[in-house]
Amino acid sequence: MPEEFRVVSHGALTASQLSALRGLFDREYLAEYGGWDPDRPYGYSPASVHILAFVGSALVGHVGFQTRTLTVGEAEVTVAGTGGVLVDEVARGSGLGRRLMRRAQEAMWEDERIQFGYLGCREGVIPFYESAGWQRVRAVERHTSMQDPRSTVVSSDGPLLIFPIRGRDWPAGEIDLRGTPW
Repeated sequence: MPEEFRVVSHGALTASQLSALRGLFDREYLAEYGGWDPDRPYGYSPASVHILAFVGSALVGHVGFQTRTLTVGEAEVTVAGTGGVLVDEVARGSGLGRRLMRRAQEAMWEDERIQFGYLGCREGVIPFYESAGWQRVRAVERHTSMQDPRSTVVSSDGPLLIFPIRGRDWPAGEIDLRGTPW
């Protein structure tokens, strides 16, 4: 069955798409993290753009991003903060994740403000992102706590990756997300 990718702004998600997204995320994360909330997914910043992968009528993958201007050292950089990257277990191993990520990167390109894609992830998935053109950067990252919005979290140990869209050289210096991570 052919796959179809749909790029949908957060506010334009239909009730059916929201229900399918809730099912996709709850199948993966419900037992460990509780139910999915589209406006505050597991405490992370919500996506403003969703790339949905369908096979037939079944939602089998998602990548989301939110455009935000960060501070990196002394520079301001506008990024597509990327999160909610998930392929349903039934579609894993088929290359769908790479094709879905490529469509997300194309959607980032369509927003003229975006200089880089940006994401944090766990070590085990870095090879997937690198195979899709993401590059690891090492820096101290500062962001608003997901548990207490009055607190700031400073970390230098989590993997951080960028994907050049319009920017060429990632600036040196500490990264301030100016909000919660994705």
